[in-house]
Amino acid sequence: MPLITYREALRHAMSEELTRDENVVILGEEVGQFHGAYKVTEGLLEKFGPKRIVDTPISEAGFIGIGIGASMLGVRPVMELMFWSFYSVAFDQILNNAANIRYMSGGQINCPIVIRGPANGGTNVGATHSHTPENILAHHPGVKVVVPATPYDAKGLLKSAIRDNDPVFILENTILYGLEGEVPAEEYTIPLGVADVKRAGTDLTIVTYGRPVIQTLAAAQQLQQEHNISAEIVDLRTIRPLDIDTVLASVRKTHRVLIAEEQRPFCGVGAQLAYMIQNEAFDELDAPVQRIGTVDAPAIYSPPVEIEQLPNSQRILKAALATMDA
Repeated sequence: MPLITYREALRHAMSEELTRDENVVILGEEVGQFHGAYKVTEGLLEKFGPKRIVDTPISEAGFIGIGIGASMLGVRPVMELMFWSFYSVAFDQILNNAANIRYMSGGQINCPIVIRGPANGGTNVGATHSHTPENILAHHPGVKVVVPATPYDAKGLLKSAIRDNDPVFILENTILYGLEGEVPAEEYTIPLGVADVKRAGTDLTIVTYGRPVIQTLAAAQQLQQEHNISAEIVDLRTIRPLDIDTVLASVRKTHRVLIAEEQRPFCGVGAQLAYMIQNEAFDELDAPVQRIGTVDAPAIYSPPVEIEQLPNSQRILKAALATMDA
């Protein structure tokens, strides 16, 4: 399989879906003439024209509202947020209107909109540009929340999201945009709501998603080489719907669990996961469920300190060893 970057995988997914379905359009700030803030949409304006690739004003409330209205009429908009931190400007449109329209209409109106863009820390852009709101988004029934970690997953999940009849929110990571991985040249999709075991193991389950998947894989290799501990890595890929069955199957095999996420611990995704694991598989656990996440403070502006605020591979390694000793 060819090696392409995470950024290219997203672009290929959108290009293929724009070609496949004339109802697919791309909207967002600078997605056209500037090729996207992170060059994800580079070349799409030249290929598909300004009616399909639409530059919008700097108004998330405005252009996301337009996208939601268009989706209710059969258009399939893919909306780019320059940062997911700006979703709060359009909170009413996204989580009050888009999330509820199918329910409020008795199933008569779909809202097949995709909203995508980066949601991460670690890039020294400060507290107002570094949010990871997957927990807030997933709290609302009627939406789907996707956090891909690899180029392969990014392409397959985005294609499925574009074809889905519900609002799908894809949270990417600017640090991953340059990550290379094998991606098939032929057509494929990945169903939403299916986790992936990125590494098989027998001693410890580490449940994770997004960029921490990459860091966890590095930590797992060090665990094996230096401590003879075999860690199984379960990548959720989607937060809602959540594939708890794959998580529980791994827990029943290893009997110890660490949850690694780029979320602050209070009211995070990991809190829900920990509850579900102990509720469904309490007798399988040989130790309490442990969690590692972002240190609970606004994103730190100092680059060396921000690195330590996030769940880097060494912090994950330390947490894994503590879980094994519990």
